[in-house]
Amino acid sequence: MSTVMPFENAKPAAEAAPERVGVLLVNLGTPDTADAAGVRVYLREFLSDPRVIEDQGLLWKLILNGIILRVRPRAKARDYQKIWNAARNESPLKTITRSQAEKLAADIADHDHVVVDWAMRYGNPSIQSRIAALAAQGCSRLLVVPLYPQYSAATSATVCDEVFRVLAGMRAQPVLRVTPPYYDNPDYIEALAASINMHLAALPFRPEIVVASFHGMPKAYVEKGDPYLAHCMATTDALRKRLGLDASKLILTFQSRFGNDEWLQPYTDKTVERLAKDGVRRIAVVTPGFAADCLETLEEIAQENAEIFKHAGGEQFAAIPCLNDSVGGMDVIRRLVLRELQGWI
Repeated sequence: MSTVMPFENAKPAAEAAPERVGVLLVNLGTPDTADAAGVRVYLREFLSDPRVIEDQGLLWKLILNGIILRVRPRAKARDYQKIWNAARNESPLKTITRSQAEKLAADIADHDHVVVDWAMRYGNPSIQSRIAALAAQGCSRLLVVPLYPQYSAATSATVCDEVFRVLAGMRAQPVLRVTPPYYDNPDYIEALAASINMHLAALPFRPEIVVASFHGMPKAYVEKGDPYLAHCMATTDALRKRLGLDASKLILTFQSRFGNDEWLQPYTDKTVERLAKDGVRRIAVVTPGFAADCLETLEEIAQENAEIFKHAGGEQFAAIPCLNDSVGGMDVIRRLVLRELQGWI
């Protein structure tokens, strides 16, 4: 006759190890090298994306391959060389995004089954290579974090397109989540305001006007339903309220237009030129649409637009850094990630 052991003497079953979770930070992209050859490879991938240039017809292909990729890489390479991180032989965007991933991993290190990595939508490290790396580490769940505060099809959506394309080729797909845009998130607005106030206080002059410059977009994309303009306006409105500035003191503009189509206005370069001609002598420019400093902020704003302003009669110009991997910037990313990981950790 068998003997039944008392319940209190039974050994508890071993708890199953938690599933590993991958967190993938994704930013826009960068050439691998600051020369015409490296920029050409990058521009070909970027400008061949139908989310970026929606009309990928024969005429565009002729323009892209016959003109743009023959002429533009050399000029843009000179711009990249002005801001290139020579010590690491990479763009600042890559340096900063790597640091954001490393700091996020340290911030959430108590969740030892979470693996943090980073990728670029265009260029390297590619989304495909990093998803493969996370899968190889046993991550059966994946949180993708597009580092764009404001949603647009040309940024956030194309990250998802590429993630879906990669997953379509996987037999054992991870469970997927994607963080939403955070254009009006209170943590983001507070971090922006604190950063702006800190940098303004450190300036040797007091700006008469603060310009909030966002990356531009063809006007037609918004007319087709892209919410990007509404998100940029919401960010700017929230910043005005938080900083106590009215629309005449914190103005919204758009930079980096490309081609002959009408883009969202007012244009940043035309605005800083007009301000100087109207007698404004001191301005500061903040770029709330960028999570990390890059060519568009370090060269186009801090150098090119500063020159435009001073050439038109302006005297003092300050480019306020992005949140980057600052304490405030990392707090925004950490809170966003932990919120979206609820139920997984």
